[in-house]
Amino acid sequence: MSNTVLNPTPNATVVLRGISIPLSSDVGGAFLSDCARNRERIFSDEQICEKYGIEPNSWAEIIQNKAVRLAVNAEHERRIRNGDAARESAAKLFAEAPTVLGKILNDERSSPRHRIEAAKELRATANTGAEKTGDAADRVVITINLGGDQKLVFDKQIAPLPPNEARESFDAE
Repeated sequence: MSNTVLNPTPNATVVLRGISIPLSSDVGGAFLSDCARNRERIFSDEQICEKYGIEPNSWAEIIQNKAVRLAVNAEHERRIRNGDAARESAAKLFAEAPTVLGKILNDERSSPRHRIEAAKELRATANTGAEKTGDAADRVVITINLGGDQKLVFDKQIAPLPPNEARESFDAE
Protein backbone atom coordinates (compact mmCIF):
# COMPACT_ATOMS: atom_id res chain seq x y z
CA MET A 1 0.00 0.00 0.00
CA SER A 2 1.26 3.45 -0.86
CA ASN A 3 2.13 6.12 1.70
CA THR A 4 0.64 8.83 -0.49
CA VAL A 5 -2.44 10.57 0.78
CA LEU A 6 -5.60 9.86 -1.16
CA ASN A 7 -7.17 13.13 -2.19
CA PRO A 8 -10.62 13.00 -3.81
CA THR A 9 -10.30 16.66 -4.84
CA PRO A 10 -6.79 16.99 -6.34
CA ASN A 11 -6.98 20.75 -7.07
CA ALA A 12 -8.12 21.70 -3.56
CA THR A 13 -5.98 23.99 -1.40
CA VAL A 14 -5.77 25.03 2.22
CA VAL A 15 -4.26 28.22 3.67
CA LEU A 16 -1.43 27.47 6.12
CA ARG A 17 0.69 30.29 7.58
CA GLY A 18 -0.98 32.64 5.10
CA ILE A 19 0.06 30.60 2.05
CA SER A 20 -2.32 28.64 -0.16
CA ILE A 21 -1.05 25.05 -0.13
CA PRO A 22 -2.35 22.40 -2.56
CA LEU A 23 -3.62 19.38 -0.66
CA SER A 24 -1.81 17.21 -3.21
CA SER A 25 1.60 18.67 -2.24
CA ASP A 26 3.96 17.18 0.35
CA VAL A 27 3.00 19.82 2.92
CA GLY A 28 -0.69 19.37 2.08
CA GLY A 29 -0.33 15.60 2.48
CA ALA A 30 1.40 16.03 5.85
CA PHE A 31 -1.40 18.38 6.91
CA LEU A 32 -4.04 15.82 5.88
CA SER A 33 -2.19 13.06 7.76
CA ASP A 34 -2.08 15.24 10.87
CA CYS A 35 -5.79 16.02 10.46
CA ALA A 36 -6.46 12.27 10.25
CA ARG A 37 -4.45 11.89 13.48
CA ASN A 38 -6.66 14.62 14.94
CA ARG A 39 -9.73 12.63 13.97
CA GLU A 40 -8.16 9.57 15.66
CA ARG A 41 -7.53 11.68 18.80
CA ILE A 42 -3.76 11.33 18.48
CA PHE A 43 -3.28 15.07 17.72
CA SER A 44 -5.33 17.86 19.28
CA ASP A 45 -6.75 20.89 17.47
CA GLU A 46 -4.24 23.04 19.35
CA GLN A 47 -1.30 20.91 18.18
CA ILE A 48 -2.34 21.20 14.54
CA CYS A 49 -2.97 24.94 14.80
CA GLU A 50 0.43 25.47 16.42
CA LYS A 51 2.29 23.24 13.97
CA TYR A 52 0.79 24.86 10.87
CA GLY A 53 0.36 28.42 12.18
CA ILE A 54 -3.45 28.38 11.95
CA GLU A 55 -5.54 30.97 13.75
CA PRO A 56 -8.64 29.67 15.57
CA ASN A 57 -11.07 31.37 13.15
CA SER A 58 -9.12 29.95 10.18
CA TRP A 59 -9.27 26.48 11.75
CA ALA A 60 -13.06 26.75 11.88
CA GLU A 61 -13.08 27.57 8.14
CA ILE A 62 -10.72 24.72 7.31
CA ILE A 63 -12.83 22.09 9.06
CA GLN A 64 -15.91 23.34 7.17
CA ASN A 65 -14.11 22.93 3.81
CA LYS A 66 -15.71 19.94 2.05
CA ALA A 67 -12.57 19.10 0.01
CA VAL A 68 -10.47 18.99 3.19
CA ARG A 69 -13.05 16.83 4.96
CA LEU A 70 -13.18 14.37 2.06
CA ALA A 71 -9.39 14.17 1.87
CA VAL A 72 -9.09 13.72 5.66
CA ASN A 73 -11.71 10.96 5.54
CA ALA A 74 -9.80 9.20 2.75
CA GLU A 75 -6.52 9.51 4.66
CA HIS A 76 -8.19 8.27 7.86
CA GLU A 77 -9.55 5.21 6.03
CA ARG A 78 -6.09 4.52 4.53
CA ARG A 79 -4.48 4.76 7.97
CA ILE A 80 -7.09 2.41 9.43
CA ARG A 81 -6.60 -0.16 6.65
CA ASN A 82 -2.80 -0.23 6.78
CA GLY A 83 -2.65 -0.20 10.60
CA ASP A 84 -0.92 3.18 11.05
CA ALA A 85 -3.77 4.51 13.18
CA ALA A 86 -3.68 1.55 15.56
CA ARG A 87 0.13 1.58 15.85
CA GLU A 88 0.28 5.30 16.62
CA SER A 89 -2.60 5.10 19.07
CA ALA A 90 -0.96 2.17 20.85
CA ALA A 91 2.36 4.03 21.00
CA LYS A 92 0.64 7.04 22.54
CA LEU A 93 -1.00 4.85 25.19
CA PHE A 94 2.24 2.94 25.81
CA ALA A 95 3.99 6.22 26.58
CA GLU A 96 1.63 6.57 29.56
CA ALA A 97 2.40 3.08 30.89
CA PRO A 98 5.49 4.00 32.95
CA THR A 99 3.49 6.60 34.87
CA VAL A 100 0.78 4.06 35.68
CA LEU A 101 3.35 1.41 36.61
CA GLY A 102 5.18 3.95 38.77
CA LYS A 103 1.98 4.67 40.69
CA ILE A 104 1.45 0.95 41.30
CA LEU A 105 5.09 0.50 42.35
CA ASN A 106 4.98 3.41 44.81
CA ASP A 107 1.53 2.66 46.23
CA GLU A 108 1.99 1.11 49.67
CA ARG A 109 -1.56 -0.26 49.47
CA SER A 110 -0.79 -2.32 46.33
CA SER A 111 -0.06 -5.96 46.92
CA PRO A 112 3.63 -6.88 46.94
CA ARG A 113 3.06 -9.09 43.90
CA HIS A 114 1.62 -6.18 41.87
CA ARG A 115 4.47 -3.91 42.96
CA ILE A 116 7.06 -6.51 41.89
CA GLU A 117 5.34 -7.00 38.53
CA ALA A 118 5.25 -3.23 38.01
CA ALA A 119 8.98 -3.06 38.77
CA LYS A 120 9.68 -5.85 36.27
CA GLU A 121 7.68 -4.12 33.55
CA LEU A 122 9.39 -0.81 34.24
CA ARG A 123 12.78 -2.49 34.04
CA ALA A 124 11.83 -4.13 30.74
CA THR A 125 10.58 -0.81 29.37
CA ALA A 126 13.69 1.03 30.51
CA ASN A 127 15.93 -1.55 28.80
CA THR A 128 14.19 -1.46 25.43
CA GLY A 129 16.89 -1.65 22.80
CA ALA A 130 19.59 -2.54 25.33
CA GLU A 131 19.64 -6.18 24.23
CA LYS A 132 21.99 -5.29 21.39
CA THR A 133 25.09 -3.35 22.29
CA GLY A 134 26.59 -0.76 20.00
CA ASP A 135 29.66 -2.97 19.53
CA ALA A 136 27.67 -5.97 18.33
CA ALA A 137 28.06 -6.42 14.60
CA ASP A 138 25.43 -7.84 12.29
CA ARG A 139 26.12 -10.84 10.13
CA VAL A 140 24.99 -11.60 6.61
CA VAL A 141 24.80 -15.19 5.46
CA ILE A 142 24.21 -15.84 1.76
CA THR A 143 23.75 -19.42 0.62
CA ILE A 144 23.63 -20.21 -3.08
CA ASN A 145 22.50 -23.73 -3.93
CA LEU A 146 24.31 -24.76 -7.14
CA GLY A 147 22.47 -28.07 -7.41
CA GLY A 148 23.51 -31.50 -6.34
CA ASP A 149 25.43 -31.17 -3.12
CA GLN A 150 27.23 -27.99 -4.13
CA LYS A 151 26.60 -24.80 -2.21
CA LEU A 152 28.36 -21.47 -1.97
CA VAL A 153 28.11 -19.98 1.50
CA PHE A 154 29.19 -16.44 2.29
CA ASP A 155 29.12 -15.72 6.02
CA LYS A 156 30.36 -12.20 6.66
CA GLN A 157 30.30 -9.91 9.64
CA ILE A 158 29.10 -6.39 8.90
CA ALA A 159 30.69 -3.73 11.03
CA PRO A 160 30.05 -0.02 10.72
CA LEU A 161 32.86 1.98 9.19
CA PRO A 162 34.84 4.22 11.53
CA PRO A 163 33.98 7.89 10.94
CA ASN A 164 37.19 8.67 9.04
CA GLU A 165 36.75 5.68 6.66
CA ALA A 166 33.07 6.51 6.13
CA ARG A 167 34.01 10.08 5.23
CA GLU A 168 36.72 8.85 2.82
CA SER A 169 34.35 6.44 1.07
CA PHE A 170 31.72 9.18 0.80
CA ASP A 171 34.26 11.63 -0.67
CA ALA A 172 35.42 9.03 -3.22
CA GLU A 173 31.96 8.83 -4.78
